Amino acid sequence: MKSVITCDMEGRIETFNKGAEEMFGYPADEVIGKERVSVFSPGEIVLQNVPVWLDEASKHGKYTAKTKFVRKDGTPFNAKIRVTPTFANGKDNGQTGYCGVTEVIEEEVNPTIKFSTKLIKALAITRMPFLSAVLMPAFIGGAYAYHYELGSPGAFNWWLFTLAVIGVALLHLGSNVMNDYFDVKDGTDGANNDYFLQFSGGSRAIELGLITLEGTKRLGLALIAGATLIGIYLTAVTGWVTLLIGLAGLAIGYLYTAPPVRLVARKGLGELGIALAFGPLVTLGIAYVVTQQLSPMAFLIGLPVGLLTANILLINEFPDAESDAKTGKNHLVVTFGKEKSTYIYLSILIMAFLSNLAIVWFLPDTNPWLIGVSVASLAVGILIFRHIREHYQDRELVTSNKNTIALSALTGLLTTLALIIG
Repeated sequence: MKSVITCDMEGRIETFNKGAEEMFGYPADEVIGKERVSVFSPGEIVLQNVPVWLDEASKHGKYTAKTKFVRKDGTPFNAKIRVTPTFANGKDNGQTGYCGVTEVIEEEVNPTIKFSTKLIKALAITRMPFLSAVLMPAFIGGAYAYHYELGSPGAFNWWLFTLAVIGVALLHLGSNVMNDYFDVKDGTDGANNDYFLQFSGGSRAIELGLITLEGTKRLGLALIAGATLIGIYLTAVTGWVTLLIGLAGLAIGYLYTAPPVRLVARKGLGELGIALAFGPLVTLGIAYVVTQQLSPMAFLIGLPVGLLTANILLINEFPDAESDAKTGKNHLVVTFGKEKSTYIYLSILIMAFLSNLAIVWFLPDTNPWLIGVSVASLAVGILIFRHIREHYQDRELVTSNKNTIALSALTGLLTTLALIIG
């Protein structure tokens, strides 16, 4: 018995023969156009081995491997698979997918999972690479307090600052995990069958079998609990204002996808909430923890990077728009459409630039470094906007996804340095 399965370049199953039905336990109509071939492999094998198989098959015309597969009922079995590229429109018109021919074998196969794969698994589940979105405003808040709020550098409390940074990082990771939990539970991620890997469609950790739905919930709540313990300690040391700011950030992060509020479905409230939670609230909170003073400038100083983070959210909504609309996830791209949303991206970029100029104006001394960061950020952002205008309907948009993340992180880092040396 041989299983023959073909899929497109995204891994979506296109054909599924009788042998595949018998071997994997799925009827064809349950998987064709609805599942990806990753459903047949343990998650760690998908992370570590499947990209290698596909890459080698595309380069050399075929790739053969021995592996573990999983049936619908969860039972594993040993198998040999041969992967070849497919060209539905002829080789001259480029590859359109892959064909996998699988045979069950008696030989015991135990693929070795590398430590790096386990690390990538943890990064994927928590979406840890996006931590820059909360770390940059934390550093900005610290730099502002260090340089402008305290009478001397020696007054800066590094212990409280470090705890606060760890707290907001845990809160962000917990919110990420809970967002995935609610997106899977309400069917949003399941409906999304066309997405750019790593930059939209959620982490896909549950779909890949890296963690269960219930495990996701437990992990998310544990991370939030860790942030809460730090918040309670900081509140005891610095006062109730710290707790109020932390609760505001937690509310926005948790309720972004959690029912019944579900900010992401509120036609722009989700993006606004993220701009606040990943900018002004963080800078205000960090500055308060180390100074015990509430300052309007500590709030304003985080607005530019918060707006740039909102643009990360916006650009990641483009490939998800069609599936999000089906599940009532009415964010800005669903509400206004992709073409108009490209100009929303530009508008947010300009608002970030103008708020930076306002900061320069209100600071007690002119900071030419901060002006330079603002101008450079706007210039790079306009280049990204031009790329978005050309590719908002196709896969090449992924370059703008990457560059928008890089723009936010680098602007935040350079703003921190400009505040320190200004």
